[in-house]
Amino acid sequence: MTLRAGFIGLGNQGRPVAENLAASSHPTIVYDVLEEPVAALAALGATRAGTAREVGAEADVIGICVPEDDHVRAVVLGPDGVLAGCRPGSVIAIHSTILPETAEALARVAAEREVAVLDACVTGGAARAAQRELTLLVGGEARVLERARPVLEISAAKVIHAGPVGSGAKLKLCINVITYLQWAAAQESHALARAVGLPQEVLEEAGLSNGQITPLMQGFLALHKAPEEARKSEALQSTLRGFMQIAEKDLAWALSLARRANVAMPVTGVVSQSMARIYGVEDPGRR
Repeated sequence: MTLRAGFIGLGNQGRPVAENLAASSHPTIVYDVLEEPVAALAALGATRAGTAREVGAEADVIGICVPEDDHVRAVVLGPDGVLAGCRPGSVIAIHSTILPETAEALARVAAEREVAVLDACVTGGAARAAQRELTLLVGGEARVLERARPVLEISAAKVIHAGPVGSGAKLKLCINVITYLQWAAAQESHALARAVGLPQEVLEEAGLSNGQITPLMQGFLALHKAPEEARKSEALQSTLRGFMQIAEKDLAWALSLARRANVAMPVTGVVSQSMARIYGVEDPGRR
């Protein structure tokens, strides 16, 4: 049986995932609060939905990729939310980076309607999503994951089952600690090299050669190659501010998880307060 796919949240990360679904053999219905990405997906063959509830009513596997926990709760539990429309046996796959307890709470509520929840957190970024090379970090029952796998694998080169509901979110937060600490190391190394007269290309060549600079870090460093005028432009500053806010939220959630687990992460604490400087956002309050 061909699964019907639904997708909510057509932003930087979600849109390429939804585009892959629209181009697949799975009939796809999409929703976003903005009209432009919905129209773009409709042009690729997806069906428009007027509400998240309509997506829930029409799809077997519903992906959600919105910024924060409050947005996820609203999309799932609101009066026009996904759960209001879902039929028994449907699967909600949350791709957002959320707290584990958010996934666990939503799974309990959904279970009352015989709907399953997976915290299927995305790692790899928009470029890898477009290339169908994402890694999904999944929490939930194994049988539910297998039911949703044909849809999830449309954009993922690898699907890792981390454990019960909430485990995907835990794993994503751990991975994000590595990511943002790498960004901090790359930014400070770049700043030092520039200050002492070393070309960035030489730094990258050395780091790539010995494996200390990864391709993802190299992509991050590209931000710092732009001329100062471009980096301070309103358009780029708006984009960087969005990245910064996501990073600050993700690291705050990681530190919250660590506090409850009685684990000290002092370096992560410093980096969480340094994301404006790391991304080059012009914000005196955050520097």
